[in-house]
Parts: sequence; structure tokens; C-alpha cells
Amino acid sequence: MKTLLLALLFATTAAAQPIVIRGARVIDGRGHVIEDAVVVVEGSKIVRVVNHASALKSVTIDLGDRTILPGGIDTHVHIGWHFDAKDGRSHDDETDRNETPQEAVLYAAESAVRTLDGGITTVQSLGAPVDKPLRDAIARGTLPGPRILTAIEPIFDAKLTPDAMRAAVDKLAAEGADVVKVFASQSIRNGGGPTMSQEQMDAICGQARTHRLRVAVHAHGPESVRRAVFAGCTSIEHGALIGQPELDLMAEHGTYFDPNIDLVFRNYFENKSHYLGIGNYTEEGFAQMKMAVPKALHVFKLAIATPRLKTVFGTDAVAGSHGRNFQELEYRVVNGGQSPMDAITSATSLAAESLGLGDRVGTIAAGYEADLIAVDGNPLHDINALSHVSFVMKAGVRR
Repeated sequence: MKTLLLALLFATTAAAQPIVIRGARVIDGRGHVIEDAVVVVEGSKIVRVVNHASALKSVTIDLGDRTILPGGIDTHVHIGWHFDAKDGRSHDDETDRNETPQEAVLYAAESAVRTLDGGITTVQSLGAPVDKPLRDAIARGTLPGPRILTAIEPIFDAKLTPDAMRAAVDKLAAEGADVVKVFASQSIRNGGGPTMSQEQMDAICGQARTHRLRVAVHAHGPESVRRAVFAGCTSIEHGALIGQPELDLMAEHGTYFDPNIDLVFRNYFENKSHYLGIGNYTEEGFAQMKMAVPKALHVFKLAIATPRLKTVFGTDAVAGSHGRNFQELEYRVVNGGQSPMDAITSATSLAAESLGLGDRVGTIAAGYEADLIAVDGNPLHDINALSHVSFVMKAGVRR
């Protein structure tokens, strides 16, 4: 018995020891670089960040010439979308899968693992019922995966009255949603026209505020964006067909902009056979997406040049793209002209702020969650280093 007690005491003491992680540099998520740095972690938290790490003799994990960054934050994914092993087709929250709930949640769990291993430690999934049990299992530590915020089910029925819209928001709040997702325009495959009136948007966003819920709005064109901004919604998703007036309006009102300009399109084109023939995934729909690519890139270039506009990192990751999230960020730098530091900040502290998590994640500093990744090389010199994630820690637990 005495031997057992000593063993338990030793295990407890060992578990309480700080983890000291050294890298060639730390990019803190807020635009600063610390050379030859160590990050000290106790439990799930960062307790210290120190430069001149060579003076420290107690390094636990030496990452050599790698760069340490905050775990990535993707503000727009669909974690449950997957290709079915039986027929290879895309299955999402709107498709008749002909699969059990158990199969659906296991597919979602697979996507979560891929996402975490790709360096993304927090996601906002917009959204499907399968997100909720997955969110809760990951939060319990039962399953590996990124921290998940979910909309559970989007509001999309434009025939609902404003009162019915408020009731829909109340239902989501009661079910434990972290955010409200609204389809205020058609899909880009259908032209992207507005679907919700100003009165409907006012009802949704106003009711969400009574529950302290954010509202993420699918909106492609000018009118749908204007209605969402005037209603006080939190973020605009996509916005591929807007121009400078709408970008200025978002900046004026403090609305976050999440443009999703590359990975979602690229993934659809690469996996066309898995999607074609499902819903609006038609030849015409794919042609519409092809035409949207240069438009979306143009809007992004305007966005990053718009003073005070808060452009965050989101991918709209669906089946085929989970774990590839940082490819979007690389495209923004290489093709969109964004500086590597601004791109990294958009995927860390700014993304965290947009999700209401700015005091918890997205920054490497004392008191923040120990969500850390390391990449080979220096992404400030070569943004493609983000494709080479070689270390992942979430809340102090190493993958």
C-alpha cells in the first residue's frame, strides 16, 4: 500500500510539472515576434513567455528551428460534412444520408481529428445537429479535436414571419447553440440574391442579442449584406459579390468579414465527382462558382485595404477539405497580397475576438489557453510553412 501511495504521489507531482517548450521564434498572434523563445505551460494555461531561451536549462520540448504560433482559429467550417465510404458521395446536414446518427458523428469525429492535426485548435461550425454532441465530447476530453462552437441548425426559411424568426432564435438558445447562422442570400450557385427582408433580419439579430448570441450571416450580394449590417449582426460570411460601399459599411459598424475565397472553391473543383448531381451542385452551379473565384479574390483585396475593416480567417471547410484549412491562408498571402503577419493575426487573435474568445485563445501570452502549434521554418518568410505543422498542443495536451 505504501508503495502504491508513493507511486500515485509521484505521478501527481510529475503531472503538475510545467512544460517548457522552446522554438527558434514565437509569433504571438498579435503581431509580435519573440526570437529564441520558450513558452512555459502549466496545466491548460500558458504561464510565461521568455526570450533568450538558451539561458534556460529546463527545456522539456525543444522544437529546434521551428516557429511556435497560437493554434489556428477557423471561423467557418462544416465539421460533419464528409464523403461516405459506401458511395463516395458528399453527405452534409441537408442530404438524405441513409446513415445512422452513430455513423454521422463518427465521420464528424474523423474530420475533427484531421482539423486538429492540421494546426486548427478552434473552429466555428455553421452548423448541423451532429456538431453539438461532438462539441461536448471534445470539451469533456473524450475525443481529440478542435474546440467547437456551433450554430446547431441554420435559419434559412425566408417564409417565416419575424415572430417565427424570434422563436427560432429562442429554440437555438435553449438547445445550447453558441452562435446563430442565417442564410440571408441564395447560394453563389444560384446567383447569390437576397432572401431575407430587413424586418426579418432585425428580428433575428435583435432576438439573438437578448440571448447574448452572435449572428453569422451567409450573404453574397450587396443588399443582403446591407440588411445584415443594419440589423446589427456579428459577421458576414462570403460576400463574393459586394463592393467597396459594403466593405466601408461593415468597417463603420464593426461587422466582421469572413470572405472564404479559395479552399471552398478549390475543394469543390477537385472533388467535383463527389458533389455533382446533389441539390444545386449542377454543371451550371459549378460554372457559377468558377466565375465567382476572381470576384471573391477582388473583394478580398479591397477588404484588406479598407481601413478598420476586421477581416477574419474562415474557410467554409466541407467534405474533402478538413485538415487543409491553412491552404486558405496561404492563398490569401500569395494571391491576395496580404502580409504574412496580418494573415496569421486574422487566424489567431482577430478570429478569437470575433468569436467572443479574445481573452482565452488566439494569443501566446500568460493566462491564455495553451493552444500552440509549431511549423517547420518561418511563415513570415514563406507562408507555405503553415502546410508543415509538426507540433500541436490544445489546452496543454500534446497531440
